Amino acid sequence: MRVALAEDGALFREGLLMLLKAAGHEIVACAAGGDELVAMLRTRPADIAILDIRMPPEPDGGLVTAERLRAAHPDMGLLFLSHYAESHYLMRILEIGTDAIGYRLKEKVGSVEVLTDTLTRIGDGEIVIEPLLAKRLVERPRAERKDLVAALSERETDVLKLMAEGRSNGGIAGQLFVTPKAVEKHIANIFGKLGLHADVAEDHRRVLAVLTYLRSQRDGE
Repeated sequence: MRVALAEDGALFREGLLMLLKAAGHEIVACAAGGDELVAMLRTRPADIAILDIRMPPEPDGGLVTAERLRAAHPDMGLLFLSHYAESHYLMRILEIGTDAIGYRLKEKVGSVEVLTDTLTRIGDGEIVIEPLLAKRLVERPRAERKDLVAALSERETDVLKLMAEGRSNGGIAGQLFVTPKAVEKHIANIFGKLGLHADVAEDHRRVLAVLTYLRSQRDGE
């Protein structure tokens, strides 16, 4: 896989480069900031760009850089890395794109296996979200949830959590030990309870379901 990297922390950048090379990926561009990476990728094709959220040219430069890259290279996957699992970052990330995009904590991608799995899933067009963030947002006491999301059953909440992690229907079925048909039924119920009707495309309804939940949590904080 052809990978581009922008990370302003020299030690983490070098460690990530070592992991990527050990996994057999081709490093086509490496920079300390977003502006440099955008310039490099004008002439160097990449399959995925790995971006630090908090980096130059501004505090959240990785998000700004991603918007520029997605506009110029719509088929390029994007992986955001951060020390912080923040719902407002996740919402901005999902607004940048609804496929081939990911948000992971830096300390969780410290092995070849985890990094490769994350890149492969993004390369396959999935949304990959740090499980810690999805778990923290979904597993709050029912009394604290907004009315819109509180209408979901326990099983529907489990399904929504796995949707938030970017799992496919088959992946959700495997995690919950149920049939794909059962997952489809739960997802249809989630869409109905969240007011996401059939006139919206399936992929967009999945993302909107996650965004609706995350926004209900942010509004309640």
